[in-house]
Amino acid sequence: MHSRVPPSSILDRRRREGVSTIPSTSPQIDVGSLNAGEVPGSGTYFCASCGSQLSLRENDQLPDCPRCGAAEYQRDSIFAPMQEHGQTAEIALPPAASAPDWLSLARSMLPRPGRYIAFCEEDGEIEIFPIAQGWTRIGRSATADIRLDDPSVSRRHALIVSEKPDSLRVLDDRSLNGVFLNGDIVDWGRIGDGDELAIGRFRLFALEA
Repeated sequence: MHSRVPPSSILDRRRREGVSTIPSTSPQIDVGSLNAGEVPGSGTYFCASCGSQLSLRENDQLPDCPRCGAAEYQRDSIFAPMQEHGQTAEIALPPAASAPDWLSLARSMLPRPGRYIAFCEEDGEIEIFPIAQGWTRIGRSATADIRLDDPSVSRRHALIVSEKPDSLRVLDDRSLNGVFLNGDIVDWGRIGDGDELAIGRFRLFALEA
């Protein structure tokens, strides 16, 4: 009967004999800095200043950090859990902003009584989405109910739950950059008329008619 040598003993013996336990062809991980405006390829990157993460597609440019405005990034390691670069208590959270001028116009555009999410594009176009009973998915994915096609938004970023007569609720769908409700980062929260959701670079507002 043969005794089995524990793997740890084999590793210890190899170290004593000077035998490398890592193949010489192992790829090296590039931990160099990247700057806003570069096109580093698909993957996940984190801000060197605040730790905020971005998920990029192959041809996406690195933007200025949507959370702190910094321009320096590093590629996230596939061997590290993504929470290591996520939101922490020490990071300054964005303050709640005053209601934008276009919000009153958005209210006048509501087609019928109901619940809506509205936001204004950079070109001034107002987008209004009705919130149906049940679950509404927000993200960068083409399958999202409210699609925000920007690198600062995760493919699956947030969920809005509508169960009348209860108020709307928002849940962070394990996003990289978090969900902010009236300036506070939340895992989940209740949304009332006029409340602001910050998702990536977008400011979304809940409207009820």
